[in-house]
Amino acid sequence: MDATLRQLAAYAAVARAASFTAAAAELHVSQSSLSRVVADLERLLGAQLLERNTRNVRLTPAGVEALRVAEQVVTAHRAGMTELRRFLQGESGTVTVATLPSVAAVLLPRVISGFRAAHPRVAVRLLDGLERAVLGRVSDGDADFAITTVGRPSDQLLGRPLIRDRFVAVLPAGDPLAERAEVRWRDLADRPFLAVGRDSSVRRLTDAAFGQIDVTAAPAAEAVSVATVGGLVAAGLGVTALPALVLPLLGTGPVVTRPLVEPVVDRRLDLALRTRRGVPLAAERFLATIEEFRASGDELPAGVSWA
Repeated sequence: MDATLRQLAAYAAVARAASFTAAAAELHVSQSSLSRVVADLERLLGAQLLERNTRNVRLTPAGVEALRVAEQVVTAHRAGMTELRRFLQGESGTVTVATLPSVAAVLLPRVISGFRAAHPRVAVRLLDGLERAVLGRVSDGDADFAITTVGRPSDQLLGRPLIRDRFVAVLPAGDPLAERAEVRWRDLADRPFLAVGRDSSVRRLTDAAFGQIDVTAAPAAEAVSVATVGGLVAAGLGVTALPALVLPLLGTGPVVTRPLVEPVVDRRLDLALRTRRGVPLAAERFLATIEEFRASGDELPAGVSWA
């Protein structure tokens, strides 16, 4: 019984109006063509749905059940098409952003708040992780775009500079280096250095900074989480270097931060998009919201600036 949407909608109009004349006027079709559509549906179903006379129509028991089903189908179709229209116009659906934990926790909340105020029907899904995993989410199509460090150039991803994030020394309270206005990377290498895990962009950049001054800083300890590293520093087990944007993730332990020099190292965070595939309109509007925050000069944490 492969009834068409047109047949079901036509039958529902006649059944609700109890009149071919009134239903034809509602649907802007001729009464004769409407009668043929309903007759075709009855032949398809093998059942009489309407009892007709010269003045009106009445529903048979089969017609009552057919009206219930027809209204369900027509209503579901209209709702689905409305939702599809909203999605195509960027007013519904989900924007999926792959990003680093510091970006998810510190930078994006205000952006998401502004975006949701303008587009309340669009959900935002954050996939936070380390650099390699984040870029993989975009390459695999799991995320619409990423906000992350982009290590090696790739022909699959296009990076647009967004944030510059300066590295600072993170020291235990009372550490002699905390008495200085600035700390050199070489000073950190002379102390027990607490490193972030090797899969992190932070580790890649700290290793590169030590390489610039021909120093090897063998980690006294390392951990995947920057919060764990911060806890080790607070306990007086050593020192570390972290980008300014991750500092709010360190918790409430007693640590001191100082700008790092010789060299000054910035972590650049990019918007990473697939080169050969566009993003849904809702994701384009989220990207536009980020640009609005950038253009407004929205205040960023100390040591962090718009690129």
